[in-house]
Amino acid sequence: MKANVMAQSLASLVVGAIFGFGLSLSGMLDPARVRGFLDIAGHFDPSLGFVLAGAVAVSGLGYLISRRLPRPALDASFHLPKRKDIDRRLLIGAAIFGVGWGAAGFCPGPAIASLALGIAPIFVFTAMMLLGVAIHDHWPETWRLRARKDADAQA
Repeated sequence: MKANVMAQSLASLVVGAIFGFGLSLSGMLDPARVRGFLDIAGHFDPSLGFVLAGAVAVSGLGYLISRRLPRPALDASFHLPKRKDIDRRLLIGAAIFGVGWGAAGFCPGPAIASLALGIAPIFVFTAMMLLGVAIHDHWPETWRLRARKDADAQA
């Protein structure tokens, strides 16, 4: 294994551990807390808003710093999205994500971090999430191209 790949893997492990610890410390591994944040007409729990604000602040600061760097420390270039348009696929995907997040109280990061708790429903959720990723990744390319063409035609 190349030294750079090893360094990238180690950095990913460290950052992932910090992220998981932060999720745990903030209580975001508790689906009831997430659903409480989304329940604005019932027993609203604003604590997730503070976690989100902190995450956006740290991420925004990191983004500003990265804009001043010629390249990242462990790669030849930054890998930023090239597309900036909002299309039907993005909106549908965001809606599906939101429904799943609201129903289960988990999104990918907390679900994976919660596997350490050893609770059966978390394993089922994570397995179904990974199945959804696999279905998308193995979706016939012609269907994806057709969907992209349809979206471009509507724009």
